[in-house]
Amino acid sequence: MLPLRNLTNQTRSPAGTMIPPATGVPSRTQYIYQAPWDVYAMNWSNRKDRDKAYRLAVASCLENCTGPFSSAGGLAPGVNQVNVVQLDPETERFHEVTSFQHAYPATKVLWIPDPHGTYPDFLATSGDCLRIFSLQDEGKNVRMECTLSNVPTKSDRSAMPLTSFDWNETDLSLMVTGSLDNCCTVWSLETGQIVGRTGKSGNVSGTIKTQLVAHEQHVYDVAFTNAGGGRDIFASVGDEGSLRQFDLRKTLESIVIYEDPQHRPLVRLAWNKQDPNLVATFAADAAEVVILDVRMYTAPLAHLTGHKSIVNGMCWAPHSANHIATGSDDQQALIWDVQQAARGTGIEGVMRYEAAGAVNQIQWSYVHPTWLAICCNKNLELLRIE
Repeated sequence: MLPLRNLTNQTRSPAGTMIPPATGVPSRTQYIYQAPWDVYAMNWSNRKDRDKAYRLAVASCLENCTGPFSSAGGLAPGVNQVNVVQLDPETERFHEVTSFQHAYPATKVLWIPDPHGTYPDFLATSGDCLRIFSLQDEGKNVRMECTLSNVPTKSDRSAMPLTSFDWNETDLSLMVTGSLDNCCTVWSLETGQIVGRTGKSGNVSGTIKTQLVAHEQHVYDVAFTNAGGGRDIFASVGDEGSLRQFDLRKTLESIVIYEDPQHRPLVRLAWNKQDPNLVATFAADAAEVVILDVRMYTAPLAHLTGHKSIVNGMCWAPHSANHIATGSDDQQALIWDVQQAARGTGIEGVMRYEAAGAVNQIQWSYVHPTWLAICCNKNLELLRIE
């Protein structure tokens, strides 16, 4: 059970403020990193190394920028950027570890789900294609390992933008992407050299394992189940308003788990980290999140209706099957107890945080599950849950 406390009245403190040294654990309830641009994509590193425990990647969202791509370097006019930032738990200040340019806004950034550091320190992004980078020299240098596109090199077709992707936590050689061409593509990664903690290149390459037309219209999000040691199950949501489940062992079949009653596009999905039967989704311009149990198709398990404006993001707790966090245009981040919501109680959330603007992203730390991160305008905010 989460130790929950209302954080609405916590004092906001500027990023970079010097405070007395801590004992290796951040002492405040909130930290703010301010980027030079509006932040959209964001993800926690899940490495358990002490120097990476409070490390995150954040990406800009400059919509009209399509400048030449560079695998490393500073911010150039008209080019998007990905920054890797680290909160030092002793000085309690943020510092930028490294940054690199990105030709288009990153629709998602994701660290390799490898907490013990068996593989090199990989970071992946989606946009016009799927790119995998490695961080070397203690994260200070970035190398682009590979670019994966489902359009053949000699084809006259141009690649359709990737809306989302996911990394399989059970089999790290598998990734799945969703795109505006109605397809889901499962990638098989190969590393020519597994170098463990040395930080050197992994010589990454990737080939298409499976490609399927998943929806009648655009695919907006994809995710592997990951919970329960599963490897083969993933789901997708699309423009026609359905959530569909696929099995890599029989890709010609799919199960429609849920269809929006109003046929609105479903734009995000998230599998429960502890219970492989629970999945959450929400529709475009909707102020509620729907919780589904894949064993029951008759009706959703719960409707989370406490937001006053459209929902932008959600994430399940990494250590609790009952809790999910959501962020909305109403400037609120809410944590919910799904069992209470299923019983008709706690339908406005069990914890609430008031942000200074619309909450565009929300992510829970795998390594330190008492910490939640949100993106609001130019700010990345870390919030301690007590």
